[in-house]
Amino acid sequence: MPLNNTAARLILRPPEERDETAVRGLFAELRQENFDFLALNQDPTAADWDWSAVINHLRRIADGKDLPPGIVRADFLLAEVDGQVVGRSSIRYGLTDFLRREGGHIGYAVGPRFRRRGYATDILRQSIDRLRANGIGKVLVTCDATNTASAAVIEKCGGQLADVVPSTRRKLVRRYWIDADA
Repeated sequence: MPLNNTAARLILRPPEERDETAVRGLFAELRQENFDFLALNQDPTAADWDWSAVINHLRRIADGKDLPPGIVRADFLLAEVDGQVVGRSSIRYGLTDFLRREGGHIGYAVGPRFRRRGYATDILRQSIDRLRANGIGKVLVTCDATNTASAAVIEKCGGQLADVVPSTRRKLVRRYWIDADA
């Protein structure tokens, strides 16, 4: 199928109980690249890992009530194409100092076996649309300075490079602003 038809098929949705196997698989794939698919600093391969508890935790963050300091209201959504989970998006409706410096409003990922099909672009575009619908007109999106594929996706979605800054992970981070109202 042509790359430009993915938008009609890709949906962003909250995780469900039935997604545990897919999430574990994508976590394992992306861990090979030192990327945390869940963005929760949790390891789904651990014996005590509880997917139901993770889903409930993500729902509380999405509700935005009684959040601990340093946590903003956010949606963690799985990207699904034709019934298969191919990636995810973390959409944050506020910025802490850390997010302003290196995390941004949106974090997204596509599993290695699903790349080069236009999914990252669709995930980012739909995430920007959700922020716009929530009154956020200027969207900060970041990527590691060495991640040229992600930089290209961000630029394709209207990202204007603001700067490159050192991160807390001893890497450089490219910071882009996107005008969601454009």
